[in-house]
Parts: sequence; C-alpha cells; structure tokens
Amino acid sequence: MGPGGSQDDAAFALRASVPAGAYHVECDAVITAPIDVTFSLIWRNAAVDTVLAQWTQHWEPLATFDAQAYELDVAAPAIDHVAGDQLVFRYAGNGPPGTLTSAFIPNGDGAHSNGRIPAITLPQ
Repeated sequence: MGPGGSQDDAAFALRASVPAGAYHVECDAVITAPIDVTFSLIWRNAAVDTVLAQWTQHWEPLATFDAQAYELDVAAPAIDHVAGDQLVFRYAGNGPPGTLTSAFIPNGDGAHSNGRIPAITLPQ
C-alpha cells in the first residue's frame, strides 16, 4: 500500500498447516463512495509477513445502504504451520487518508444489511 492510503487487518491464529489451493473469500460490504480496494491474504510467521495472494476491486455505491455481494476464489501457496503463525486478511483503500473508513464498510450486519458477514474458507 502506498502513502496516503488506509488499511485494516484481521488476523487469525493458525492451528495447522494449510495446503496450496483456492481460498474462498466472501467480503460483502456497504459502499458509500467510489473506491478501489486492494485485498491481501498474508501469512504472518514470527512477525514476518508473506503475501499469499493480492487483488484489487473497484466499487461504486448503490442507491441504498445495502451491502453489495462480493465473493471469489483466489489461489495461494501452502502454509507450513509453526506455533504462533497467523493468517491475515488485509483490505486497503487506494485513496486519500480516511477514504477506506468512510467508503468501504465490511458487512458486519449480515442479513440485516441484505448481505453476508465476511468469511474465508481455507483450502482442504
């Protein structure tokens, strides 16, 4: 991410190794202004971040405050688990400071916002 942007991380403790394959990402969100968001799946091992996959999505707001559906499968390499490892889901707004916070809101309200709560399904 470049200077002037904003980002949020959601880190999860890994309990086992993960095989290479497709991660299924669901990240419905409420969009209040046009924005480009870069998503990353990161393996954090002993405070060293390894980007497993990264992609960008452009969003336009709806006329309502409903969540917009978003899901995809993204390929990533295997993770050789060591105690303390984390899987990090990062989303970063590509714009001036504060753009991400005000324009891209992951749907934490689930069906109440006509969407799903963000989730990642790991490869089996």
